[in-house]
Amino acid sequence: MRRQRKQFDDETEVDMTPMLDIVFIMLIFFIVTTSFVKEDGIEIGRPPMNPPPDAPPNPQRPILISIDGNSDITMDGRLIDVEAIQPNVETARAKRPKASVVVMADESAKSGIVVRAVDAATLAGAGQVTVVKPVK
Repeated sequence: MRRQRKQFDDETEVDMTPMLDIVFIMLIFFIVTTSFVKEDGIEIGRPPMNPPPDAPPNPQRPILISIDGNSDITMDGRLIDVEAIQPNVETARAKRPKASVVVMADESAKSGIVVRAVDAATLAGAGQVTVVKPVK
């Protein structure tokens, strides 16, 4: 004789359609009632790129030391040696005592040259020496 097993239907299903309808109605409501505000920006007056040659030196303009990919050091448009950084920074700081020093070093420059340039600028009395990467 064969035994018959009773099968119980344990699976219950939840109909998600009404919930999805409500979610879409709420989404449409929030999109329709949202207000977009256009905020006004401010105009920034930028100084000219090249100051006139007869202009007095700006005390806020930083002292720039640039180091290119070949580890050549340039300051004020002149090619200088790493040993000449300290006297040149001292001279520039005598003209602009509040100016900070910026070392613009290329990524492929030797790190030893960059460190020596920062050290020389610090020894020259620069309170703030910043190392930046050139903009390409």
